[in-house]
Order: sequence, then structure tokens, then C-alpha cells
Amino acid sequence: MLYVVVCNVLLFSACISEAYKVKLLEKVVVPAVYAFGDSIVDQGNNNYIATTVKCNFPPYGKDLRDAIPTGRFSNAKTPPDLIAEELGIKGLIPAYLDPNLKDEDLKTGVSFASGGCGYDPLTGSALSILHLSDQLTLFQEYIEKLKSLVGKQEATHILNNSFYMVVAGSNDFLNNYYVTGFRKHQYDINSYIDHIVSWASNFVQELYKLGARRIGVMGLPPLGCVPFQRTLLGGIISRVCVDEYNQDAQLANTKFGVAFDLLSKTLPQSKLFFIDIYNLVTDFIVNSTKYGFEEVEKGCCGTGTIEVSALCNKYSATCEDDTKYLFWDSFHPTEKGYRILIDHVIKNHMKNLL
Repeated sequence: MLYVVVCNVLLFSACISEAYKVKLLEKVVVPAVYAFGDSIVDQGNNNYIATTVKCNFPPYGKDLRDAIPTGRFSNAKTPPDLIAEELGIKGLIPAYLDPNLKDEDLKTGVSFASGGCGYDPLTGSALSILHLSDQLTLFQEYIEKLKSLVGKQEATHILNNSFYMVVAGSNDFLNNYYVTGFRKHQYDINSYIDHIVSWASNFVQELYKLGARRIGVMGLPPLGCVPFQRTLLGGIISRVCVDEYNQDAQLANTKFGVAFDLLSKTLPQSKLFFIDIYNLVTDFIVNSTKYGFEEVEKGCCGTGTIEVSALCNKYSATCEDDTKYLFWDSFHPTEKGYRILIDHVIKNHMKNLL
């Protein structure tokens, strides 16, 4: 795990925010935004656990306020920030494990996500990240803190009316099934996807039991077009997309869509929606100039071919203008990439969730 307007680069964020501020339906209240999943929505939780999957060092966060790296796997804001911004809640969604977390943050939303996480309980096990089960445990802890802060009735109101963002699945394929081989010995790809969908459905049901009602689950992008995968398997010179990985992502998204559509009908008062981003991200790559991108095959950090996490560091040179790049490192998009993506989510899906 937005916009097409012309803005002065320095005023880019403000311009986009004003151009596409969400118009909530009358009497609709969204008090908070919560995020669960992997590095796409990890706002810095991995900073505070014993894992090597970190990015709390330059050049990460170079375009965020004061250019301070926060543990977000990008140059600046990530999807939870952008959704909260568009809903008028706040500008940045903090990590739940941040020791400087304030009471107001508890009332308006936090992220429980952890870079390296997947739906598969085995994904990331060797990296000591927070699995989805761990994230649920933290969420339960959070709920008790919220009740102590605002009272049970108000806490229930916040939990029932907030927006929950779930982003996971990429690591299950790129850092588990395709790499370790253990799951390959157990399942063919079709069966493994069925298990992934089942684990994801179970997670959403657990969120629902804890009070979540407005839940958006983001699908998989074209996994084979991620810069790192192009480098690894796309040919040393040509670095083409890996078709097999893209086909698997499409199959998984199809099964996710069917499963969550059925699940939404069994959870009373829920607004559960699957957000398929595959075609949009593919369009970013195929028709890049339409979105203002000049580079979609490499990341902005270092060579852009392999750098991610510790390999993208203070010694890595960065591109001159990251707004021309879809990817920040060899796995994660730039804020601009995220903004276009989130604008699409807001304009095409958010009203279904609100």
C-alpha cells in the first residue's frame, strides 16, 4: 500500500486542498480517521518497536513540515494525512505509539499500521513488525483510553462515525509468497489469494465488533510495476513490469471485491467499501504525462531502482523535483502520487462510506 490542477509548487498542497475539499452531506459527522495495515499508512509506529523496517531518518520526510523524518515512508504526507485533511479533521494523523501523542489526537484519529505488515500472519514475522492482530490489540487499548478521556457514550459515537482505512496485501506477495517459498509449498497462487481474502475479511469483522462502521479497504496496485520489482525481475536494462505479479494483483482485487461486497450485506449499519486502485495506478504509469509525472519507473531516492527503508538514507542523493516522480523510493509513492490517488478515492468512493 486527488487532483489534476496547476499550482505553484510551493503552494501545491494548499491549492489541492482548497480545490478538492470534501463536501460532507448535511448532518454527516466524521470525527476521526484511523489507519491499519502496512507502510503505506504507517505514520511512524515502527520507530518505537524493535524492527529494522524504519524510515525515521533523512531524506524521508524532506517535504514535510520542518523537513523532519517522522517514520512515514514517503517524502511528505501519506494517505491517512490526506484523507483527514480533506475531511477537515486535521493535517497529520499521528502514530498511535508516538510518546508525544496528545489527548486531542486520541479524539481525532491515529494510525496503528506497521511497515512490513500483511494480512497473512506469517508476513513480516522475521522483521518483528506489528501484525494486524497486534494492531487490533493496540486499538482495544486505545478504545479504553478514549472512554476514559471522553466517556463511554462519546467514545461510541466517535468509533461508530469515524473513517477506517485498511491498506495491506502487497507484502503478502512481494515479501512473502514470491520470496520465502514457504506459502508456495502450501498453496498455489489461487488458493493463497483465497486465504489472503479470508484473513482480510476476518480482520474487518474484528474491526466491526470493536465499533468500526465506515471502513474503506484499499486494493492492490500493479505489483509488478513497483520500481524494485522492475529491477529484480524486469530485466537489467529494460526493467519492464512483471506481468505475472500484475495478473496476481488483479485476481486478488477481483476476489477482494466480491468478498467485501458480500460481507457488507452481513454487517448491520456498516458502510464497507473495497477501493480498487489497480487501473488508476496503471494509468499513472501508462499515461504519466496526463498526471504531470515525468518518471514512473524509478523512485526519487538514490538510483530509484532498489533504495527503500535503510537503503534510502542521508547518503542517498534525491531527485531535483519529486513532484515529477510517481515513486519516492523503490516501493512507495511520493506525496503527489498519493494526492492524485486519494482525490480519486474521495471523488469516487467517499460518499459511499459517509
